[in-house]
This record gives sequence, C-alpha cells and structure tokens, in this order.
Amino acid sequence: MLHVYHCFLIFSFFTAFFICNPAFSQEIISDTTIYVSGGPGVDTLDLTKPQDTARVENGAGFLLETQIDYKSFSEIHFDVKNHKVFLYDNAEIEYGDIGLKADYIEIDFTKNQAFARGVPDSTGKIVGTPVFNESGQTFEAEEIKYNFDTKKGFIQHVITKDGEGYLHGEKIKRLPDGRINVADGKYTTCDLKHPHFEFRYTKAQVIPDNKIVSGPAYLVIEDVPVPLVIPFGLFPNKAGQRSGIIVPSFGESNSRGFFLEGGGYYWGINDYMDLTVTGDIFSSGSWAIRPTFRYRKRYKFNGNFDFSYAKNILGDRDSPDTDIKKDFSVRWTHSQDPKARPNSRFTANVNIVTSDFNEFNLTNTEAYLSNTFQSSIAYQTNFNNKLFLTLNATHQQNTLDRSVNISLPTITFNTKQFYPFRRQNPVGKLRWYENINLKYSMNADNRIATKDTLLFEPGWEDDFKYGAKHTIPLSVSVKALKHFTLTNGVSYTEKWYPYTMRKSWVNDTLFTENDTTVGYVQTDTVRGFKAARQFSYTAGISTRLYGMYQFKKGPVTAIRHVLTPSVSFNYRPDFGSDYWGYWDDVQYNNEGDYTRYSIFEGSLYGGPPDGKSGTVSFSLTNNLEMKVRSKNDTVTGTKKVMLIDNFTISSGYDIARDSLNWNPLRLSGRTKLFNKLNITYSSSWDPYAVDSAGRTINEFEWTVNKKLFRLENTTWNFGLSFRISQSDFKKGKEKEQQKPTDNSALLDQYPEQEVMDILDNPDLYIDWNNPWSITFTYSLRFSNNPRYINFEPEDVRTTVNSLGVVGDLSITPKWKLQFRTGYDFETREFTYTSIDVFRDLHCWEMFLNWIPTGSRKSWNFGINVKASILRDMKYNRKKDFRDSYR
Repeated sequence: MLHVYHCFLIFSFFTAFFICNPAFSQEIISDTTIYVSGGPGVDTLDLTKPQDTARVENGAGFLLETQIDYKSFSEIHFDVKNHKVFLYDNAEIEYGDIGLKADYIEIDFTKNQAFARGVPDSTGKIVGTPVFNESGQTFEAEEIKYNFDTKKGFIQHVITKDGEGYLHGEKIKRLPDGRINVADGKYTTCDLKHPHFEFRYTKAQVIPDNKIVSGPAYLVIEDVPVPLVIPFGLFPNKAGQRSGIIVPSFGESNSRGFFLEGGGYYWGINDYMDLTVTGDIFSSGSWAIRPTFRYRKRYKFNGNFDFSYAKNILGDRDSPDTDIKKDFSVRWTHSQDPKARPNSRFTANVNIVTSDFNEFNLTNTEAYLSNTFQSSIAYQTNFNNKLFLTLNATHQQNTLDRSVNISLPTITFNTKQFYPFRRQNPVGKLRWYENINLKYSMNADNRIATKDTLLFEPGWEDDFKYGAKHTIPLSVSVKALKHFTLTNGVSYTEKWYPYTMRKSWVNDTLFTENDTTVGYVQTDTVRGFKAARQFSYTAGISTRLYGMYQFKKGPVTAIRHVLTPSVSFNYRPDFGSDYWGYWDDVQYNNEGDYTRYSIFEGSLYGGPPDGKSGTVSFSLTNNLEMKVRSKNDTVTGTKKVMLIDNFTISSGYDIARDSLNWNPLRLSGRTKLFNKLNITYSSSWDPYAVDSAGRTINEFEWTVNKKLFRLENTTWNFGLSFRISQSDFKKGKEKEQQKPTDNSALLDQYPEQEVMDILDNPDLYIDWNNPWSITFTYSLRFSNNPRYINFEPEDVRTTVNSLGVVGDLSITPKWKLQFRTGYDFETREFTYTSIDVFRDLHCWEMFLNWIPTGSRKSWNFGINVKASILRDMKYNRKKDFRDSYR
C-alpha cells in the first residue's frame, strides 16, 4: 500500500511546470499524464513554493485563496495538459475548513472544481462513497461536485446529519451563503441509511444552525405511509438550547375527565440557565403547574429550583361532599465547586412538601415512600483556618403527624483547638502543661416546632424560641505508667435568653369550654436578658489490653481480643440552690403540695440541672477479630475477619445522691458478618426493684426477687443488603473492565448537562449495559420494653420484619425488565410493588409501568421517538392511580 502526503499551493504547481520551466512545459505536452506510485511513506513529488502568484499566459487562469492538503492510499495521476489531478483509493483533500473523502476524487484546477464518487469493488458493490465536511457539517452521497470559487455544490443521493436529525435527498444544491436546497428528500432522527421512519417531502431548504423548512410532508413508518400529512415542515436544527412549546399529552380519566398533561414552554435563557414551565388541566376542575429553573456555571456552581402547585378535586365537584386538595412542593438544590472559593462554601438542599402532595400527585418512588423530609441552606467560611463561621437554616417535616421543625437562622462560631501554654518551637519532650488545650464554640438559634396546619397562621411567630449558648472546654491528656492515659477537663457553658418564666398558684376558679377548675398554676413570661451558667469537672483513666491466640494448623491463623477498660469521674455542683436562682418551688394542687420548676423550663437549650452530681462511671469495650488464610492476599497470605466490632458494658455510681446511687447496667454491641449482615444490640438492666405501681424503689432486685438485674428494655436489629449481578461471576480482569466510568470521563464523552441529569436523576435513566442484577434487603427489628404491674413484668414487644427485592434484567439486548417489591411478614402483605418493561426500538423507545396493588395501583404505556427534537411524536395510554380502577 502506498501513502502519499502532499501540501502544495496551486500556483506553485503550475509555476514549477509551466512558468519557471517553459521548455519542460513544451516537452510534457506529448505525454500529458504523470503517474506517481511508490512504497509506504514515500514522498514521490516535491514541488517548491514560488515567491509570487502564477498565471497561465494563454488566458486560462487559476488562483485559490489557500493551500490544498491531499493524500491518497494507493496512487495519484497528474494530467498536466488539462490541469487535473486524480486521486484513488481512500483519497482525502482539505481546503480550509472543507474536507472531502472518497475512493475517487478528481480536481480540475482550471475550473477550481472537485468531483468525487465511489468505485465498484470486486462484487460490483459501490464502496468508498464521498463524505463531504464543511465547518462541522457532514454529507454522505453517491456523487459530489464542489466549486472552490463560488462555494456552490451539487450532490446526488445525499445523507447528512444536522443537529439530532438526518437529512436525505436525491439532489442537493449548496448555495454560496451556506443554505442548502433539497429535492425529493426526507427528514428523520434515525441514523440508518434506510431509516425506520421519515417525513417525506418534494422540496426543502436547510438554513445552517437555524432550521429546516420543507413543503408539504407526510409520515412514513417502515416504508408504510400513514395518514399524517402536514402542509409544511419546520424542524429546528440549532445546536444547544432551543426555546419552544412543549406539546401536552391528552386523554381521559375516569375520575377527573378529559385532560391535557405535561404541556408548557421551555425557555433557554442563556448558556448558563433555562426555565421550563409545564402544567396539567382536567375537565373536572383539577389542575397543576410546575415551573423548573436550572442554572450551571462550570467550575463555579450549579443548581435547580422546582416548584409544584396542584389542585385536586376528588369526586364530583358539584357534590357537597367533594374533597378539594390544594398542595405544593418546593425543591431547591445548589452546590458550589470547592475550587471556586476554597475558604467559603454555600450549599442548599431544600425539600418542602405539604402532607398530601405525594399522595395525590405524580412523584417518584422514593418521594412517595418517604414520610420525613429535611432541608438545609448553609454558608460556611473560615478565617485563616483558625476561626470557623457557619450560617444555617434547617427544616424537618413529618407528613404522618404533620409536625414541622424550623430553625431560621442557626449561627455557629468555633475556634480551632489551641494550646495556650505550648512553646512555639519546643525542644525535647513536651511538658505536661503544654498538652492543655482549649476551644471555644458559640451556637445561636431561632427555632419553632409546630404543625404544618398552624404554620403561617396569625400569631405563629410567637412560638419561636431563641437563644445562644457558649461553651469553653479545657482538657489535658497525659500518659501515666506508660500504659495508661489520664485525662482531666473542665467545661464551662453559658446560655443566653431574652426571657424567663415564673409560676404561681392562683386560688381561683378557671372556667373553660369543657371543664371548671378550682385553683390552677399560672405561668408568666418575664421579659429581660438572663444568663444561665454551669460548669463541671471530669477526670478519667483508660488503657488497652491485648490478647492473642495463634493456630498452627487450619484456615484460622490467629484470634485477637482487644479490651479497653475506662473509669471516669464527673462532678457538677448543685445549680438548684438559692444562690443561683435558677430553680423555684410552686404549689400545684389544693392540698398544698409543692413541686420544683426551672425558670428556663421550655427554653431553647434548657437550664442548669437541679441537684448535685458526682458520678463514677465504668465501661469495658471489647473488640474481637481473627485472621484467616487467603489466596487473594499475595503479600501476607491472610486477611482480617471481624467477629465483634464493638461490645460495651457500662454503668456508674453517683456518690452525690441520697438513694438509687447505682445507674442501670447498659449493654451495646455491633458487628458485620460476611460483609453483608449488620447486627446491633442494646439493652438496659436496672439493679433496683419496683413497687406494685411499677415505680423504682431504693431496694436491690437481688433483695426482693433474688435477681441481679431487672430488664428495662432491649433491642435487636438485623439488616441484610445483598446484591448479585453478572459481574460477580466474572474473573478479576473482567470485573475491572466493567467498572463504571468516572464523571470526568463521562464529561469528555457526553454533554455536561446530560451527564449531570443522569447523575442527579439515576432512576429516570436505563443502564442497558447491565445484563442483570438483583438486590435483596432484609430488615428485622425486635424490641421489648416491659411494664411492671403488681410486681409482675408484662412484655411490650415490637417487631418489624420485612424483605425487599429490586431487580434489573436485560432479557435481550433490546428488552429490559425492572421490578421492585417487598413483603411485610408482620402484616402479611406485599409492600410497594412496581414492574417496568422497556424496549429499545433503535430510534424509538417503548415502556410499560405497572403498579398492581396498593394506593398507587395504576399502569402507564408509551411509545415515542428518542430524539428530543421530535419528543412530541409519542403515543401514551394510562390508568392513573387517582382513578381507583378495579
């Protein structure tokens, strides 16, 4: 095979052969063809550049604006007399931003014109058909003629890609301004030479990077014309954002009448933001609107804001018992690139819904199955990496009990831990006092806890609680006797409030709607700044003990047991004394009985506790693991297997109490078996007995019932998550090849917005590269909180026992089945179940979603064109869950 690479100026060619050497020109006339061939990489022709423009004296002139680069895979013929060049076999020429490839190219320098076509192979099939490219626009055709001067072209039997679509034409003429006239053509988004569907027309014009306009057109599917005729066609082919109308889907609902769904408008504001507004309308009076605003600036920030408002009329709107639901949803996410501002960061994750929104409106599966929603807007910054400031607004919501907790704002200010007595350049060992460390933190909050039905009602702002808390912990840790760690610390806390409360007994009659009370406790709010101060002292000592047993034979090589015993002492003075003024007594009944109350009762952070405390605490933490032989580890030949990750026994003795000095014995543990099964355990055991009413008395359980402890509560949790897929049965190298591509690689292959949409909404996309996978999740929770009545325990047990299955199966390379289901063993019912079937129809796609049971019982079938430019070519049929079909 021959590779010939040449770069030449047209005037250099003819200067060398006709002007610079006229004698040679006369001699060459008798032999008008120069044949060039050679081995690979041989440059068989060297034409030097002249210093000025060459012209032919007999009037046949030729002049090009720039140089032509050309190459051929086998041979080149030069026809000097007729000023032509013939290129064969995978030939290519480049002229500025114009490129042409074909197995046969003819260049006529007299007319400044190129002609290209394919050639028949040994079987008679035409191969190497021309491919013409100009400024990113590509044409594939049987024959191409192009004039370099006029920039006009004539193409026969062409296929060209324009945006997301493909333009086919029997005859195409390219105009100097870039417009293209097409005769007997068709438009499609199918990339096959014989497309699955097309719009056929007799004439059309392509306006580059704008639109395609055609005359009357009709739709053809699989060579079968369908009765869909349009008087003219208008197909946008502009790259990037395109504003326009979103065509709704239409149909009829049993309960809500005729409808138009998903219609609206898309506005591509600029390269960094866009706005989509869609809505639904039903003949029954129900309607919804959903504006979505997205913004993104690469390497800076990105986010999106979604708002939904819906009015659902359940039943006949003229009926007196009609139920009208007005619900809304607000979703806002914002993230900042860490490199944009290294010392500060602003993030937002807002998710606010009304209690019935997910029940009566179309939402994704995760939102429907959730009953708790959280929001956070935060700004974080630091000063010289020593002082840290955070401004935050949070929201927690439970749609079951309709409770809402809002903090607006929360201010947190912290200092980095520092050592006030440490030398700047210490030499040798540190002195004990140089390990004394200090830290300061401040929290200020404005918080409300209410019901969503009371939110924004008149006077709702009076329920806000606000205050500030300052904390200064001081501690020092030193080694004692080489193996012990001794820790001492003092903590000071001060809380600021703009008000306190006072209680008093009112010996009067209180009349209410349902009752009459003789004498009552009255609570008054006293406005004015008040600080609550408290402090405590802590000392502790801990160490670690290691035990190991090694095996000479068998799969287990060693078992190691780590014990961490610790003893600590915590002292807190009595902040309920009259000296501090934080606690007081109040009569609470007509018999003259008194009780204690804190003037900070119900405040944001509470107040200092009543009574003195001096608690000695004990704990013993255990960790158990073993080493087993492993062929996969080529370095040590072993691997670690965790048997008990943590098992802790703890209790304490309060020397300041006058009774019930011993704290309950608490046991807690966790482990993970086979790297799949998570197990956690906790229980509390009281050493004191109870009376007939179940109240703890100052007598040991051993004295009364000859038992060391009395069970207060116990909880077991078992969680199993197990996923199997085809990759689990592959060998190591094959597994590595199937690892998912990272985000940076995806951004190099696909548009940024498309990649971000997939990462943000993985449930909305299908992974056709996954042959199959099944995920099992099993959860078992057992708890017992016994009650003691007449000295006898009565178990109060709670059990949660459920199994979940999620599957993804590629039946064939074009058929995909996805499903999720579960079973509650306690209620003996199936949990949320859905089945999805997808069919890849090359340029079309088909789907079926079926929810067979439950409140979301419904089905949805659709078939549509994949390309977004023709996304409104679709057919949908569905039975909505709001229709309550049987």
